[in-house]
Amino acid sequence: MKIQDNMYVAIDYVLTLDSGEEVDRSQTGSPLSFIVGQGQIIPGLEKAILGMAKGDSAKIVVEPVDGYGQPREDLYHEIPRSQFPAEVDIKPGMVFEARGPRGPVAFQVKTVTDETVTADLNHPMAGKRLHFAVTVAETRQPTTAELAALAAPAGGCGCTPSTCTTCGTGGCGD
Repeated sequence: MKIQDNMYVAIDYVLTLDSGEEVDRSQTGSPLSFIVGQGQIIPGLEKAILGMAKGDSAKIVVEPVDGYGQPREDLYHEIPRSQFPAEVDIKPGMVFEARGPRGPVAFQVKTVTDETVTADLNHPMAGKRLHFAVTVAETRQPTTAELAALAAPAGGCGCTPSTCTTCGTGGCGD
C-alpha cells in the first residue's frame, strides 16, 4: 500500500544536520506515527515519503523552507535580566524554559547584558537543512479512534469558548 493523503504511516528515522551530527531518531520498536496530510510532521518530509510503501527506505534532505523555516527576527525578545535567578551565570547558547499563556516555551539565549537577556524563540532547527534516513515501518488506513484523536483539542489554549477567537471551543492547542 503506497503512502498517500489521509493514511496512517509509521516510520523509523534518523535525523542529522549538514555537519553529520545526529539530532534525533525514533526509538527502536517505536516508530514515529502520523496521518499524512494532517500537518503532524514537517511538510518536506511528508511530501518526500508520498508514494513509498512498507519496507521502503530513503535518504531525504529537507531544506529549511520545507522544514522549520528560516529564523525570524520577530521571535527575538529582550527579557529583563531581573526575570532570571541572580545566582545563574547566563551565557549565550543556554536554553531555558518559561511558562507562556499556552504552556511551557523553550528558548535559547542569544545575547546577555547587565540589563537584558535576548531570547530566541525560533525553533532550534529553524534555518537548518535536515537529513533524514527513513524506513517505512507501516502503512494502513487510520482507525476511527485515530481520526477522532485528530479532531480532539490538543492541550487547550487557555481560553474559554466565549472568548477564544482562535478555536471557539476553549481547547484548540493554539
